[in-house]
Amino acid sequence: MTYGFYQFVRFTTAFGFLILANKYYHQYNHFLMAISIGVAILFQPLFKVALGREICNIVDILVALFLIISLFFDYKDYKGNSK
Repeated sequence: MTYGFYQFVRFTTAFGFLILANKYYHQYNHFLMAISIGVAILFQPLFKVALGREICNIVDILVALFLIISLFFDYKDYKGNSK
């Protein structure tokens, strides 16, 4: 892939996690808000954080698991609140 593609992915990831941080702020869940802000800072495209290939792969897997788990719990809450 081109460098521009990776820059686009980093920008959209950081923006998405800032949106999640705002959502968690309004839900008074400051722990998940802090995690979302940390991930947004880690993925922001302006100043790169050099982690190394192995650590970067581990971080990517942890972020993916966080998103999957938070999606599951958000869906569960949404479904439970709709009754």
